[in-house]
Amino acid sequence: MNLVGEIRRRARHIVGPVLGITLFAYFAYHAVQGDRGLIAWWQLSQQVETAQARYDATLEKRQAFAHRVGLLRPDALDRDLVEERARLVLGMTHPDDVVILRPAGLVPAAAPEPKFEVEPMPPSPIRGLDRGALDDLIGDTLNR
Repeated sequence: MNLVGEIRRRARHIVGPVLGITLFAYFAYHAVQGDRGLIAWWQLSQQVETAQARYDATLEKRQAFAHRVGLLRPDALDRDLVEERARLVLGMTHPDDVVILRPAGLVPAAAPEPKFEVEPMPPSPIRGLDRGALDDLIGDTLNR
């Protein structure tokens, strides 16, 4: 009986620290791995950074489109933008312009990505316009 009593006496001294270590390990594990733990917080902060970057890119695109639309207002037309649109629609170039044609598959690696894409218009049936006619067309558009 002396051995059983000795085990019980020592067990009383060990139960408290073992229970404390177990509780500490439980809470420490859930502080790192839990739904609101450190890893979840890190993943959430990464999602916030990604969403902020996407928002900034979208806002930049929107501002660029708003600027271009603002240049096409009837009360304040930008001559360069109207000329660009007229040339694109009519499929014409100025004699001083340099046109570089390249195959569709060849794009230089260092070429910056365009901020926005402009879909090419189908070729216009009007082909007999010269520089004077194009200037008249732009002038008529600006006078409206």
